[in-house]
Amino acid sequence: MDDRAVRTALQRHWDASDANDFETEHEIYREDAVLDYPQSGERIRGRRNIQQSRFVQPNKKRFAVRRIIGCGDLWVTEFILSYDGIPSYAVSIMEFREGLVANETQYFADRFEPSPSRAQLVERTN
Repeated sequence: MDDRAVRTALQRHWDASDANDFETEHEIYREDAVLDYPQSGERIRGRRNIQQSRFVQPNKKRFAVRRIIGCGDLWVTEFILSYDGIPSYAVSIMEFREGLVANETQYFADRFEPSPSRAQLVERTN
């Protein structure tokens, strides 16, 4: 796959994630894909297990992609994942093999209030 095709596949994946279209969302993964969540210490093996783990998630999810960057077999997506309206900032690192995701690692971070000590140095973005 060339970079344009990968970017299109990633956008389709994230759009399907936001729409709770579990079949389309998981077309991007190899059958033997591995998904890691380092913050919880979880590893999920296999496309169907990854799909099932997301299907059984009880919260209402929304995905807002901020940017997708990468080339070749390594791609990073920054996005805001909201569970029941509560945003969490996330990064997905996807490693492709033969045109499909072989490994994905997702990192999550909650919002926090800015420090008053740097108020004069920063520009507020939201």
